[in-house]
Amino acid sequence: MYQTDMYEGLLAETVTMTGANGDTINAYFARPLGAGPYPAMVLAHHMPGWDQWYREVTLKFAHHGYITISPNLYFRTGHGTPEDVAARVRADGGVSDTQVVGDLAGAMQYVRSLPYSNGKVGAFGTCSGGRHSYIAACNTPGYDAIVDCWGGRVVMTPDQLSPKTPVSPLDLTRNLSCPILGLFGNDDSSPTPEQVNQHEAELKKHGKNYEFHRYDGAGHGFFYYDRAAYRQEQAMDGWQKVFAFLEKHLS
Repeated sequence: MYQTDMYEGLLAETVTMTGANGDTINAYFARPLGAGPYPAMVLAHHMPGWDQWYREVTLKFAHHGYITISPNLYFRTGHGTPEDVAARVRADGGVSDTQVVGDLAGAMQYVRSLPYSNGKVGAFGTCSGGRHSYIAACNTPGYDAIVDCWGGRVVMTPDQLSPKTPVSPLDLTRNLSCPILGLFGNDDSSPTPEQVNQHEAELKKHGKNYEFHRYDGAGHGFFYYDRAAYRQEQAMDGWQKVFAFLEKHLS
């Protein structure tokens, strides 16, 4: 709850961190100023790339009291505009799930080791980042909560598997190590409502702690205020649910 006499301050900068295979990659980092201790968030960016929207969301989480890091999951592809780098990644068939899990694990270790951390770390991702957050929490112990926003290809058919994406994330559900919040638009085609149903059924089957919310009148990317997909009412409700969920599990 904001008060007009409260102190507020943020620090934000580009940092380097250790990712998969001991590689040094860059990341955008923001934190509240003060002694803390603060919970932390790891953000898995979407297929459009390590872009301005993810910078702004990093700041948004920090403004809400979270140490936040957004690693550049496309670092090894080279540099340029986010659009150019993302195009090269798409042309190369994406990044491997194993590499992303390693990068996100490195980011989790980075924020948890900070002296002003309370030791709790969550993950957040949209689109491919929602899928990557889910895979990370199913492969790496240590996450305390994850938020999957319309993560596509969590449910994959055998013909969609590849050396970079060898396992359907749905098949990893038994290993999910923390509570999950899922936000989905009912007009989405990836994931479809039927795929969200499959995901929910698998979570129920394995007795996982989950909370799914589905929005009529919204499709893929309904948080993206800079795109035609934006839906103000659904996005504002979704953000309220994100911060309520994280407050419950990370504070």
